[in-house]
Amino acid sequence: MGRIIEINPGTRAEGEIKITIILDEKGNAKDAYFQILTFGGFEAFMIGRPAEEAPRIATRICGVCPWAHHLCAAKAVDSLFGRAPTETAVKLRRLGYYAHMIDSHTIHFFILALPDFYPGLGENERNILGILRKNPELVKRLLKIRAYVREIEEIIGGKATHPVTAIPGGVSKRLTEDERRKIESYSKEILQFTMETWEFFRGIVEKTKFIEDTTYYLETYYVGLVGEDDALEFYDGPAKILAPDGEEVAKFMPEQYLDYIAEHVETWTYPKFPYLRIKGWKGFVDGKDSGIYRVGPLARINVAKKITTEKAEEAYRDMLSFFGKKPIHNSLAYHWSRVIEMIYSAEMINELITNPEITRDDTVNLEGNYRGKGIGFIEAPRGFLIHHYEADEKAIITKANHIVPTTMNNPAICLDVKRAARKLIREGKINKDLLRRVEMAFRCYDPCITCSVHSVGYPIVIEIFDSDGKLIAKLRR
Repeated sequence: MGRIIEINPGTRAEGEIKITIILDEKGNAKDAYFQILTFGGFEAFMIGRPAEEAPRIATRICGVCPWAHHLCAAKAVDSLFGRAPTETAVKLRRLGYYAHMIDSHTIHFFILALPDFYPGLGENERNILGILRKNPELVKRLLKIRAYVREIEEIIGGKATHPVTAIPGGVSKRLTEDERRKIESYSKEILQFTMETWEFFRGIVEKTKFIEDTTYYLETYYVGLVGEDDALEFYDGPAKILAPDGEEVAKFMPEQYLDYIAEHVETWTYPKFPYLRIKGWKGFVDGKDSGIYRVGPLARINVAKKITTEKAEEAYRDMLSFFGKKPIHNSLAYHWSRVIEMIYSAEMINELITNPEITRDDTVNLEGNYRGKGIGFIEAPRGFLIHHYEADEKAIITKANHIVPTTMNNPAICLDVKRAARKLIREGKINKDLLRRVEMAFRCYDPCITCSVHSVGYPIVIEIFDSDGKLIAKLRR
C-alpha cells in the first residue's frame, strides 16, 4: 500500500494552496494534485452594480495585481459605453501600468522565487531574510526602487494598491508638471536597477545552470497579446495563439474570445481549467494534440517577435541565443522573462514621462454610443486577462465573466507539479529539499490565488481517496 504526502500550505505563494502527492507501493510518486483552497465571488458581486463602478470594484479581487483588474475592467466598460479613451488617458493608464508591472515582478522575482536559486543559501535560509544576510545592498536597493514605483502608482492611480482613476472613456485625474518631474527623477534609477537585476540574474544562470533543469518542462500552446508587427505588448492588441512547434494558430479580438477559450471543471479544486476550444480538453497532457496553453511572461516572450525598446530587446535576443530556438518550453524561463519585462517597463516609463503630451488636460472622452456589452483584454503580470460585462438599459451590470491568468495556467501548473513530483520523488526518499523543488514547479508561474477563484456557483466538496485512487468518502457543503 502506498501513502499520501501533503505540502500544506505551499510556501512562498500569493494565497492558500496545497500539493497532495500519492506514492505507489515502491515509494515513487504516482500522482500529484495542485489544489487551490481560496474561495471568492467577484463575478456575483458585480451583478446589480452600475457598470461605471466595475473598474473600482475589480481592484478588490486582488491586492497583488489590482492594476490589471482595474484597467481590464476599464477597457471593458470603455467598450460597453462606446467611449474611446483619449490619447492622453491611454498614456497615463500605460504609465501607471508599467510601474505596476515592475511592482509585481519585483515581489515575485526577489521575494518568492529568488530564494530557490540564489547560490549559497542553506535550506533554512531560502527566504528574503536569507538573501538579506547574504546581500544586504541588493535588498536595500530593491526596497528603494519599490518605494519609487509605488509612488508612481499612487500619483497616477490615486492609490497604489487599489487604483481609482480609470473611468469609462479615460481617467479622472491629469498629471501635473510637478508630478511629471518627480516621476522623471525616479525613472532613470528604476531603469538602472532593472539592468542591474538582469546582470545579476545572468550571473546566476552562468554559475548554476539552474535554468536548464528539464524537471520543469512542458510543450504547450501559448497565448498572449501582441502589438504592431507582433511586438511585446501589455495593454492593447489582439491575442495570439502559438503552437508548441512555433506555428501561429490564430489571432483574435475581445469579442471573439469565446470562440477560442473554453473551461473544464474538476471537483477537487475551486478554479476552472481553461483550454483551447479548437483542440478540446484532452486531460493533463502536453503536446500539439492537447488543448492546454500557457500565459504570462514566458508566453509573452514566445508569442512576440520583437521588443520595441533597446535594452529589453538586447536582453530578449540574449535569452533566445541561450536557448537556441523558440518557443522556449523550460518553465524556469518564466523568471528570465520577468526580468526582461522589468527592463521593458522601465524603458517605457522613461519614454512616456518625457512625452510633452502626458500632462495635457484632455483626460476623458464622454461621448459615445452605449452598447450594453463590453469585453476587455490586458496582460496582467501573470498573463492574459479577460473581463466581460453586460448591462441593461440603465447601465446596471447583468452579467460578469472574468478569466484570469492563474486560472488559464492552472492545467499547466497541475501538470508541471505532477511531472516534478514523479521525477524527484523516488523509492520513498523524501526530504525538505525535494518537496521545495516540487514547489518550484508552481512558483515559475507566480500564481495569484485570490484572482483564480471568482464564482460562488460551486459547492464545497471534500473528496478522500486511498493510495490506489479509489474514492472512499465524499463530504459536501
